Amino acid sequence: MSDSTSRKSPIIVITGTPGTGKSTHAQLLAEESPVPLQHINVGEWVKEKGLHEGYDEEWQSYTVDEDKVRARAARMHAGYPLKKIQENNEAEIMDVVIDEARASYAEPIVVELKSEGMEDLQSNVARIVQWIEAWQKDRGLAA
Repeated sequence: MSDSTSRKSPIIVITGTPGTGKSTHAQLLAEESPVPLQHINVGEWVKEKGLHEGYDEEWQSYTVDEDKVRARAARMHAGYPLKKIQENNEAEIMDVVIDEARASYAEPIVVELKSEGMEDLQSNVARIVQWIEAWQKDRGLAA
């Protein structure tokens, strides 16, 4: 992917267990963000683009090929403002998802947010919008 200092928009990944409001968060954030963001449902994207290792009958879902997803995302974002990526790990439980995120990314960029109702949703989106604004300001991109 392009160097983080040259991006005009951050990449934001929303992940978690099914039915916890990821898509709703992503759609609301895309509407309220101070920068253009695109909501991508990674589960659907993986199926549509063949970015999987096959179908897992036990979990009734596709096994994501993370290397293919990273490579496709890098090609997709080359030359374009980076977009919001929403990941839907359909067969994971929350502890696995957050543990894998913490193992895969630097500690300061992994933030766990509570999502138990509309109040949490609105608070989470406001917090992410504030973070985007600070991210822009830190890079001299604020409007």
